[in-house]
Amino acid sequence: MDRIQAVQALLDKIKGKTYLEIGTDYGNSFFAIHAKRKIAVDPHFKLKLKKKIKGVIVNILNFRKEMFFEVTSDDFFLNNSNLFDKNKLDVALDDGLHTYEQSLKDVLNVLKYLNNAGFIVLHDCNPESESEASHLALQSGGPWCGDVWKTIVHLRSLRSDLRVFVLDCDHGVGVVTRGKPENMLNYTPEDIRLMPYSGLEANRIKLLNLKPENFLEEFIKGVK
Repeated sequence: MDRIQAVQALLDKIKGKTYLEIGTDYGNSFFAIHAKRKIAVDPHFKLKLKKKIKGVIVNILNFRKEMFFEVTSDDFFLNNSNLFDKNKLDVALDDGLHTYEQSLKDVLNVLKYLNNAGFIVLHDCNPESESEASHLALQSGGPWCGDVWKTIVHLRSLRSDLRVFVLDCDHGVGVVTRGKPENMLNYTPEDIRLMPYSGLEANRIKLLNLKPENFLEEFIKGVK
C-alpha cells in the first residue's frame, strides 16, 4: 500500500470526481490517479506543462480535466476558492512542504472545501529516524518527512470532529475525514510545537493512531 493506492481506493469508494494534490513535483502520483477533475498545486513544477492559459495549465484528455497551478498552496486557496463553488473536493493529497505549520495550514484550508464524505491524505507522517524528520535530510538528499507527524498529533488533540489515523506504509500515510474520533490526545499547540522527535519515537502508535497498511481495506468497508 502506498499513498497513490490509498487515494485511489478512497476516491473509488465514494465515487469521487474532484481530486486536489498539493506538492506535485514531477507528477508521479498526480498522473497515476484516476479522477474526472484533477487539480495540481506546486510552486515549482518539474513536469512538462503543455498549454498555459492565464497562468493555469489545462489539459483535456479522455474527458478528464487537469489543472495545474504553479503557486504556493496559500496563494492557491486565497485566489481560487471559486473552483469549488459547484463541485467540492472529494479527496486531497497533501504532499507539499513537510513542516508542521504548513501541512496543518493546508489541511485546514482543504477542510473548507471538502465534501462531508471526503478525505484528506497526508504523506510522510511517520519518519523512521530523527534524520528523516530533520531539515538536514534535505541537505543530504535523503528521504525527508519533516514534522508532518505533528499535524496528526494536532488534529487528534484539537479536532473532535475529525477521525484521523496513519497507515504504517510509504513513510506514513495519514487519513483525515469528518466523523467521531476513535480517541483523542490532549496536547496543546505549544506542547506539539516543542515536542521532540524522541517523543514520537517513544509513543509512535498512540500519537499517530498508527494502523497496519491492510487496515484501509477494513476502514473502507465501513464507509457509507
